[in-house]
Amino acid sequence: MSIHLLGGGPVVAADVVPHFTAEATARAAAVGRTVPRIALLSVAGASGASPSSTADLAEAIGGARQAEVLVTEVAPGAVFDTAVLSDVDALVVGGGVTPDYLDAIAPLVDQLRLLVSDGLPYLGYSAGAMVAADRALVGGWRIGGVEVCPEGASEGLDEVELREGLGLVDLTIDVHAVQAGTLARLIAAAEAEFVTAGLAIDEDTALIVGEGALEVRGTGSVWRVVSGEDAVSVATMGA
Repeated sequence: MSIHLLGGGPVVAADVVPHFTAEATARAAAVGRTVPRIALLSVAGASGASPSSTADLAEAIGGARQAEVLVTEVAPGAVFDTAVLSDVDALVVGGGVTPDYLDAIAPLVDQLRLLVSDGLPYLGYSAGAMVAADRALVGGWRIGGVEVCPEGASEGLDEVELREGLGLVDLTIDVHAVQAGTLARLIAAAEAEFVTAGLAIDEDTALIVGEGALEVRGTGSVWRVVSGEDAVSVATMGA
């Protein structure tokens, strides 16, 4: 089973949804279900409105009755009940404000890690991809007062901030890489030695982390950023 990290943009991007639902279906079959039960966690925006990606994810994953999608949404500042992980065959963590997602999912971290290590498929879209890391980059647009990416990608934070994430992948993840200018943020974070290595995922692009080699799907790139002794190196992992 795999961890699927989507960099944002069209939800059906990267042809990753069929791969994810196939894994969920296989896990469901092991317990005698023909239709997988997939939990979708969403955190509303400050206005109370659902992120537009939540409905899109539910439709893409559960359309044509290929899965039963169980959507749970909480308000900013609220947390998810651990019951959301009970009797499900896969988990989706959606998009929105990344710090709010990390706060909301805090009560689930230990249980979630155990389930994913036991083979529960995980799909993180945008914020859901960022929080999957050991050290999650949750936002910010300046380092030491110097602008490193557009303010629109700041997630409501001023200085670039990293927090303990879900621990599903050992590299820091950023998303909307080229489209929102966040590739520059990850490079700057590596230059400042906030991170030693990370991946910035373009929109319409997904990284699949499984038992074999890393797989990139979609129209964009996954950018690998590594802090060296004298410089930061950047290379692409194309689809």
